[in-house]
Amino acid sequence: MSAAARRPFAHVQGFPSSTRPYATQTTAQPVQLREYQKECIESVVSALSNGHKRVGISLATGGGKTVIFTQLIQHIEPRSKKATKTLILAHRRELVEQAARHCINTYPALSVEIDMANTKSSGVADITVASVASLQREDRLEKYDPRNFKLILVDEAHHIVASGYMKVLKHFGLDQKRPDSPHLVGVSATFSRFDGLKLGAAIDEIVYHKDYVDMIDEKWLSGVLFTTVKSTADITQVRKMSGGGDFVSSELSKAVNTDQVNEVTVRSWLAKAPERKSTLVFCVDLNHVAGLTAKYREHGLDARFVTGETPKIERGETLDAFKRGEFPVLLNCGVFTEGTDIPNIDCVVLARPTRSRNLLVQMIGRGMRLHAGKKDCHIIDMVSSLETGIVTVPTLFGLDPEEVVQGATVADMKDAKERKEDELKRKDLVYDADKPRSPATLPKGVPQRVTFTEYDSVFDLISDTSGERHIYSLSHNSWVQVNPFKYILSSDYGTFLRLERDQDVVDEDGQKKPVYWHVTETRRLPSSIRAKSPYATPRVLITTTSFSDAVHGADKYANEKYPQYIISRRQPWRNGVPTEGQLKFLNKLRPDDQKLEPGDITKGKAADMITKVTHGAKGRFADLQTLKKKQIRARNELEQEEQRRAREHVTVGPLAK
Repeated sequence: MSAAARRPFAHVQGFPSSTRPYATQTTAQPVQLREYQKECIESVVSALSNGHKRVGISLATGGGKTVIFTQLIQHIEPRSKKATKTLILAHRRELVEQAARHCINTYPALSVEIDMANTKSSGVADITVASVASLQREDRLEKYDPRNFKLILVDEAHHIVASGYMKVLKHFGLDQKRPDSPHLVGVSATFSRFDGLKLGAAIDEIVYHKDYVDMIDEKWLSGVLFTTVKSTADITQVRKMSGGGDFVSSELSKAVNTDQVNEVTVRSWLAKAPERKSTLVFCVDLNHVAGLTAKYREHGLDARFVTGETPKIERGETLDAFKRGEFPVLLNCGVFTEGTDIPNIDCVVLARPTRSRNLLVQMIGRGMRLHAGKKDCHIIDMVSSLETGIVTVPTLFGLDPEEVVQGATVADMKDAKERKEDELKRKDLVYDADKPRSPATLPKGVPQRVTFTEYDSVFDLISDTSGERHIYSLSHNSWVQVNPFKYILSSDYGTFLRLERDQDVVDEDGQKKPVYWHVTETRRLPSSIRAKSPYATPRVLITTTSFSDAVHGADKYANEKYPQYIISRRQPWRNGVPTEGQLKFLNKLRPDDQKLEPGDITKGKAADMITKVTHGAKGRFADLQTLKKKQIRARNELEQEEQRRAREHVTVGPLAK
C-alpha cells in the first residue's frame, strides 16, 4: 500500500460535511468477503500478473460488485513507485456517490475525491471517483497524469465502448493493450452490448463470471418466483431502433399504455401478489408511468412513481418512504435499472416488453437482494406479442418464450429446461434426421417437390424451361409455364388456353380444402367487333383435382379446335431461325452488349419466351425480386438476432474485437 495509506487522517472531497466520516477514524471497517468474492479478486490479480492488462468481471446484480472493486484496490501492486493512484469511472450520480462511500469506509487513511458536475477533484488524490460525463472536458481530464495511476476501475462496464468512456481510456493509454498503461478492470452484471458495439475494443478478457442462477442456488441472492401473464398489448407494429435494437419507446408506450392493458396489469398483480409489501414496477416512459400509476390508484392502492424528471430531493424522499414500507407499489421508468440498492423489494412487475436480455436481467435483479424477513421475490412478467423478438423470463432459462409459468421457482425453471432437453434427445432417437421421410401428399399428377430458382434478369427467367419438364411428359403440345401453377398454350391470332391451379384454401376447422385445376379458353375478338378489350370473357372448359386429367382434357380440346402446326411442339418450324420481329422483341430485355443473333435461339424457343413475357413474366420477376429482398432481409435480421443473443451469453475468456 502506498505511503498515503499510512497517513493518520482521510481527505474526503465531494461530499457534504454531514455525510463525511469522522476524521479520527483511522482504520478500515472489516469487510467479510464471501467465498466467490475472494475467488473473483484472486482471478483478477492472477490475470494481471500473467500479463493481461484490460480485464472484466461479470457478476450478477446483488453480488456486491462495489465491494469487490473497492477491495481490489489494495491487491493491485503499483507498476512503479509513482503509479499508486486509482480512478473509478461511473456514468450516474448514484453510482459515483456509492463507490465513494465504499472507498471512504474501506480506506479511511487514503484521500478520496469526487469529480462530478460542480464538484471538482485535484487529480492527485489516492482514489478519485469520477463521472464519465464530467471528464469529457479537456481541462478536467488533463489534470490526471496517466503515469501516476496503477488502476482504472469501470462500474457498469457494459457501457465502456461508448465514445465518452473511450475518450477517457485513450487519455490513459487504454484504448488498446499497452504494457506501460495502468491496469483496467471493468465490472458489470450484464456484460454485453445490445447495439452491436463489441466490448473487445476496451476489454480483452472476462476473467470471472458468476451467474444470478448460481447465486440464488448458493443462497447469496433471494429466492425468486416467476409468473408470466399474457397481456393484451399488440406490439407487432412497433418499430425497433436502428441496428436491430430495442423498441422505439414512444411507439411501445402507445401500444402498452392503454386502459385495457393497464387494467390487465393491475388485476394480475391483485390476483398474484396482493400480499407483497414492496413492489417495483418498470414502465416504458413518463406517459406509461402516469397511466399505470393512476390505474393502481383507481383500485384503491397507494401507488407512487419516480422518473428521471422527478426532482432529486423528492425522489430521495419517495425512495426512503418506499424502503420504510410506507406504501406498497413504486413505479418508475429508466431510474432503477442500474446501481440502485432497494433490498426490501419483494415483487417486480415487468410492465414493459423488451428485446434486451440485459435490460430484463437488470430489472429482475432489483428484487434479488437479501433482506431481513424477505423469503423471496415474485417476478410478474407481462408478456406481449411474441413474434417480435422480445425476451421473457422463460427465455432466460432456455425455454420457449410462450411458456407460461405460474409461481415457478428457479429450480422449477431449471427442471423444465432439463425436461425439454431430454424430450429433444428422445425425439432425435425416434425421428432420425437421416431417415427418409414420406413426402406430403399433393394432388394427383403434381410434382412432389418444388424447386425455387433465383433469376438475375427477366431474360434468365423466360429462358428457363425446367418448369415445363413435367407437363412435357404428359403432352406433346407447346405448353409454356409462366409461374409454378400456371401454363399457357397459344393458338393463332392470339387465342390461348390457360391451365391454372387454385390457391391453397383452409376451412374454418383449419383443414386444407381440395385444390382444383381449371382450364379456360380466352379468344381474341375480330377487330370489327372489339369493344374495350380485344379479348372475349374467358370460358371455363375443365375443372378437376387431377393435374394430368386437366392436361389431357385441354390437349383433347386444343387438338380438335386449334391448328396442329401452331400448337404442336414437334413441328419443324420450331427449329428454324427466329424472325426479325421476335429478336427485336426479346432484345429489349437484354443489355446492349448481349443482344441475340439469329443463330443464338430457335424460332419455337423465341415464341415460347415471348408467350412468357406477354403473360406476366415481368411481373413474376418483380415479385421474385421482392421475395428475394425480403428473404435476404429476414436472413440478415435472423443473423443479427443470433449474434446479439450470442453477445448476451457471457463466458470466461477473450472477447471479440
